[in-house]
Amino acid sequence: MGQNDLMGTAEDFADQFLRVTKQYLPHVARLCLISTFLEDGIRMWFQWSEQRDYIDSTWSCGYLLASSFVFLNLLGQLTGCVLVLSRNFVQYACFGLFGIIALQTIAYSILWDLKFLMRNLALGGGLLLLLAESRSEGKSMFAGVPTMRESSPKQYMQLGGRVLLVLMFMTLLHFDASFFSILQNIVGTALMVLVAIGFKTKLAALTLVVWLFIINVYFNAFWTIPVYKPMHDFLKYDFFQTMSVIGGLLLVVALGPGGVSMDEKKKEW
Repeated sequence: MGQNDLMGTAEDFADQFLRVTKQYLPHVARLCLISTFLEDGIRMWFQWSEQRDYIDSTWSCGYLLASSFVFLNLLGQLTGCVLVLSRNFVQYACFGLFGIIALQTIAYSILWDLKFLMRNLALGGGLLLLLAESRSEGKSMFAGVPTMRESSPKQYMQLGGRVLLVLMFMTLLHFDASFFSILQNIVGTALMVLVAIGFKTKLAALTLVVWLFIINVYFNAFWTIPVYKPMHDFLKYDFFQTMSVIGGLLLVVALGPGGVSMDEKKKEW
């Protein structure tokens, strides 16, 4: 079997998978995407005093302001999640969650930690894809009405979302000399570049979803660590952040790459 035949078979499988799952794939994608916000909102409730004391000691802002910050995080994230999952006011929910990301980036000094900053930017990329999806849903309400080919803002949101998802992947690279790590980095980087430029996008994104899920369950198994150990919280944070990126990639699979992509340009040639 030649390389083209193998690629064709893989693409056929991806198309078949999409046909079978198209009804519920966007719902699974949205749930995965907002899982970080959901987990963090619930964490704010259960760790209210620890979070408040941390903000108070870091910024010396006083009990009241620190409590207000924790409450805003809890309410903003849980409300945004409910709105996204119920498909109500999705654009406002996304803007609210963008605001939470920006607020946390400053409050927790994430701006100076490159790894966490890249992960937050990747979360923003997932929200951009969610915004693009909500725009396309809005247009589909007017079925049959002639419209322009595809709105530029939506195209560039999809491009921006895909590129920002690459940042999350870069934080997962392992820089050691073992054969498995080198192979993992090469294959993963190749797939992520395909997603970013929009070439064989659905197949590359679907492959990355499977690969990231396996790595996530293996390396971030927080449920195997006792709750009282700090490592439990670190792994839990990593686990849900990776699930959010998986959600973003599933949206790429469900929606396609958009107009600014090689896949779309190939159709014009």
